[in-house]
Amino acid sequence: MNILRKLFFKLSYIQKPPWDTNQTPPEVFEFIANKQPGRALDLGCGTGTNVITLAKHGWRATGVDYVPKAIHIARRKAKKRGVNAKFFIDDVTHLKKIAGQFDLILDIGCYHSLDNNGREAYQENIKDFLVPGGYFLIYLFFKTNMSTSSSGAIEADLIPFSNFLLRINRTDGTERGIKKSSWITYKKPPYEE
Repeated sequence: MNILRKLFFKLSYIQKPPWDTNQTPPEVFEFIANKQPGRALDLGCGTGTNVITLAKHGWRATGVDYVPKAIHIARRKAKKRGVNAKFFIDDVTHLKKIAGQFDLILDIGCYHSLDNNGREAYQENIKDFLVPGGYFLIYLFFKTNMSTSSSGAIEADLIPFSNFLLRINRTDGTERGIKKSSWITYKKPPYEE
C-alpha cells in the first residue's frame, strides 16, 4: 500500500471512519453459527468489532491493523465488554507479531486496498497462517473504472487464492449500491499438496 493510502487510513481515525459501522455483518454470524469455535484472525480489524463478536462466540480471536488508534480503540472496546481478545499493530503483508495457525482468517475490506506487491505477500500469509481444513472468509469490492488507481480488486486478483484454497461459496452484491462486491468463503484442503 502506498504512503498516501496509509496516511488516508490513519487520518480517517481522527473522526469515525465511514467503514467503522460497529456492526458485525450477517455473513459472519452465519459462518460462526455453523462452525465450531477455534482460533480466528481478523486482518485489517479496525476497531475490533468482528474480533469481539468472534470472541463472544467462543473463538480465540486476534485482530491486526496497522493504524495504532484503531487498535487502541479495539483494546478499549474489548476490555469494556469483558472480552478476551488479542490486538496487534501490524501490517497484513508482514504479520511479524502473529504466531501459529488459525482455523478462520477473516478479511472485511482489507485485501482490496493493497497494491500488487502487498497482495502477493498477503496471499502467502493466508497460505502460511491458515490450518489445513481452515476457512478464509473475505469481503471485498471491485474497481468501478479499470483506468483509475482507486481502491478495489479485479477478478484476476482472486485467481492466486485458487492455487491453494477451494472456493466454497460466493455471494455477489454491491457496496453502497455503487460498486460490485463479494463475500467469498474459501477452505484450505485438509491435506498439504
